[in-house]
Amino acid sequence: MKFLSFMSTPLGRVLRVVMGAIIIWAGLAIGGAGGTALAIFGFLPPITGILGLCPINPLVGRPIRCDAACRMQTK
Repeated sequence: MKFLSFMSTPLGRVLRVVMGAIIIWAGLAIGGAGGTALAIFGFLPPITGILGLCPINPLVGRPIRCDAACRMQTK
């Protein structure tokens, strides 16, 4: 749960954007079908970080929106 709490913070969201960019770069560097698939997958972390979503949160009973999850942990 600490990991999910961290990933819902502004720093965690920035980290997702940076890691997504690295995954996209790696996919493009690898090339081929596998690299293309990796690059496409790499768009998910930045999109969720920019939009403030954490798709794993609902699996553990937390809100999908990062701001709502942060409010939960301060109560």
